[in-house]
Amino acid sequence: MKSGSTLTTWLSGLDGSRLARVLGARRDAMAPPEPRTVGELADRLQRPGSVALSLRRLALPHFQVAEALVALGAPASRAALGELLGAADGEAARDLDAVLEALADHALAWPDGAGDLHVAGSLHQVWDAPLGLDAPLEELLADTTSEELRGMLAALGVRPPGVKQQRLAALVDHHSDPEQVVSVIAGAPEAARELLERRAAGTPGQPRSAVFGTAGDGLEPGERWALERGFLVQDRYYYGPSRMPAEVALALRGPGRHAPFDPVPPSTRCAPVTSREVDHEASAAATAFASRAVSVLSVCSATAPVRLKSGGIGARELARIGRAAQADDAVVRLVLETAHAAGLMSPDGERVMPTEAYDAWTQQEPPEQFAVLLRAWRDLPLTPAQARDEDGKALPALAGAPPCNGCVQARHGLLAAAERLPAGQGATVASELGSLVTWHRPLAHPSPTDGTPFATVIREAELLGVLVRGALSALGVHLWTGDTESLDFECRRLLPPATTTARIGADLTAVVTGTPSARLASLLDSVADRETSGTASVWRFSAGSIRRALDAGLVRDDITADLAAVAAGPLPQPLSYLIADVARGHGRVRVSPAACVVHGAEPALLAELAAHRRLAKLGLRQLAPTVLVSRSPLDATLAALRAEGYAPVAETAEGTVRIERAWSPQAAAPVPAPRGTGTPSGGRIAAAGGVNTSAPVDPGALALQLLKAPPTLPDPAPLAGGRPFATDTEEIVSGWAKHLPYSDVRQLAHAIDTGGPITVEYVAASGNRTVRTLSHLDLDPPYLEAWCHLRDDGRVFTLSRVHGVMGLVPE
Repeated sequence: MKSGSTLTTWLSGLDGSRLARVLGARRDAMAPPEPRTVGELADRLQRPGSVALSLRRLALPHFQVAEALVALGAPASRAALGELLGAADGEAARDLDAVLEALADHALAWPDGAGDLHVAGSLHQVWDAPLGLDAPLEELLADTTSEELRGMLAALGVRPPGVKQQRLAALVDHHSDPEQVVSVIAGAPEAARELLERRAAGTPGQPRSAVFGTAGDGLEPGERWALERGFLVQDRYYYGPSRMPAEVALALRGPGRHAPFDPVPPSTRCAPVTSREVDHEASAAATAFASRAVSVLSVCSATAPVRLKSGGIGARELARIGRAAQADDAVVRLVLETAHAAGLMSPDGERVMPTEAYDAWTQQEPPEQFAVLLRAWRDLPLTPAQARDEDGKALPALAGAPPCNGCVQARHGLLAAAERLPAGQGATVASELGSLVTWHRPLAHPSPTDGTPFATVIREAELLGVLVRGALSALGVHLWTGDTESLDFECRRLLPPATTTARIGADLTAVVTGTPSARLASLLDSVADRETSGTASVWRFSAGSIRRALDAGLVRDDITADLAAVAAGPLPQPLSYLIADVARGHGRVRVSPAACVVHGAEPALLAELAAHRRLAKLGLRQLAPTVLVSRSPLDATLAALRAEGYAPVAETAEGTVRIERAWSPQAAAPVPAPRGTGTPSGGRIAAAGGVNTSAPVDPGALALQLLKAPPTLPDPAPLAGGRPFATDTEEIVSGWAKHLPYSDVRQLAHAIDTGGPITVEYVAASGNRTVRTLSHLDLDPPYLEAWCHLRDDGRVFTLSRVHGVMGLVPE
């Protein structure tokens, strides 16, 4: 029986509360349009993309049990599973039952009416060789002839039945009995017995070419004996080494060898830590980061970072920002990536520019500013503080690399691991949390630094005040639960409001305790040089910094008035003298722009040129009786003068007359204009390309609705006599997307009609399969135009190459 039909049967037999648990654990299956039947729900739950999304949230024991079930083959008995994992009774058996219950809640494994366990079909694609085992005997012998099966049974001493299916069933029956398998192999020739034991232990076989002639027929010693009895199976076309059926390997491994099963997380050395200590240090870390974030983004706003030709902000620009903001590289990278994810900064041509959202962000108080960046960090599809790749090559920031789900899982795994530490305890060494992260999120990317797994993400959490003394702070707790309202409250509780005044001393320094307001930071950055940042920031006034403010258009009285307005007391006399002295000498020498110089020996002629109305477009300005400067380039000035009847000559940089030679230009090859695919309106879509903005569906209400409906509905047919499609879009999509079942057609058509985001599995003409998030879909049969979040650009897709669809939901 197919897993889809058994899943439909199992789901139909659940009560409303249990089905609601399944829906709550697999929220992607409820994505609009909601499934109308339990059969359609089962179809969505079996999709490879949906199964992969569910696996990301599972801990190590869930993976281990799922792998064991795949290795056993479906259906598998509870007893066989317990024996394989060494969890047949006692506490281990209770742990196994709890894991099976969780897998059932995720619709990844479920019992049938007889109590046997089935798994989602897509799980078989996760492991090439689960537990180091090959495919079951029945699968390996699918192409074997009836006569070959008869020979195998005869060699085993089993009377062959009459037809192929009966013979195959008899052979499977024999090999499924471990005692019989072990008994037969015990009496095998020594070479065959050693070969089989070696293969069962996981040592792969050799290609035939590598052993040609070793036994006279291209087989390893003893291999012929094993092939004749079905203990090894050779490909019909002799491609690759012979394969050992899973039943034979399990029998030879014996009951004493168990598959790994770790239901208890690894222990971590802990030390007591009070909530008061955690709050104090979390407040200090968060306040320091918020202050540095204001500084980093203020520097980027004043001078937008230049992007590399290959994309992203390179090491030189990062170092410049760090020096100006007094922040180290990890902080700069973390601020830039979170600000970009929050929509505060966006690439614009050759630079990364602040957006309108940044202007609104600067008007907020530090707690609100910090909360924006903290929420963005939780689901960043990368590890921003990682400065080098595996080869030691420097990584640019904001490089637009493909999303790394393993990086997201590392962050979520760290939050989960720290949240489950004993109350009032923190990891003695924060790096030891790495083993717990691996247990909670086996798919997490470790991003090792100096060989320490998860060191980078742990460092990020400490910089943000999420992790303090190896324990999760209140910020981390609400970040993990996703409680936005409580997270905002904790940010307001732990972070002080912005400081709007500065202590300006006679030593020409300005000291700001806490996080300076955006206005105060902007003012001090414009008239002074920042020396330190953090819980206390220091700026120093100098002749150069005052001159920089005057160059920016400020005047002496404005600078004095603005500083007096933010000073905690009267301005010190040395600062007033400094401002006056620099302002007195400012502008005594002026430098004018000039594209070229026009000069001659006749003052009257030069005056005539300066006053000529038709030459006004050149921007001529007289500096001396015989000298004019032009704002236009040399060649344009020459052409304009000649057009008005004058006969100028051009000079070289050395002052000699330039000799002009005629030349014949060659036309450049025409370049077709690119197809316009502007960024869709509405700004940047957050979190992996978008979040469905529809009202959330209540799992309990949908569960009751599904249980009242018939288990399945027939697929619609556009022909007479069939149930019509719900919309015209469904009918059009169904006509072109031949690989999609009707439930997928419904979701894709709904995304087209509503403009919502959707995830598709797309097979390119080259045969490469990619999973893409699309939004702003426009149907143009047989094509689909959409904004592709994988390429961050508009793309055209062929409907017939869409092989799967899955609704997009936040993790």
